[in-house]
Amino acid sequence: MPSGHDITPDYQENGIWYNADGIPTFLVEEDGTVDWATFSGFRRYHAECHVCHGPDGEGSTYAPALKKSALNMDYYDFMQVVASGRQSTNSVMPAFGTNRNVWCYINDIYVYLLAHGTDTIPRGRPAQRADKPEDYAELEAACMDG
Repeated sequence: MPSGHDITPDYQENGIWYNADGIPTFLVEEDGTVDWATFSGFRRYHAECHVCHGPDGEGSTYAPALKKSALNMDYYDFMQVVASGRQSTNSVMPAFGTNRNVWCYINDIYVYLLAHGTDTIPRGRPAQRADKPEDYAELEAACMDG
């Protein structure tokens, strides 16, 4: 159980799966099909985060492995670091709270990192994905246009 919470999907809202405590999580079918948000997280991670944090959240000499951070960090702490940034002795994480290409998809990025960090999905682009739910598309449009 990463960061002390259950990653078991309990319900879906706006196209995103949540555990019983309301924390975003992922759903991977037996045939390897990932839910839309996890697939979207893969895409968004590789558009915005991989330059520093390496392919698939594996880390680099410049920034830590996010797939491990997502497992060891509380969801709300993860959100805070992405929104506000973080400065440490060896690196500086910029704030992404106003970057819609990150913030509108922050739950997607988080669940992708959880799925990969727990080895539920392998490295690379997920081979199969669920279709984008209509309610997800509406939420996405509202955030990107907002």
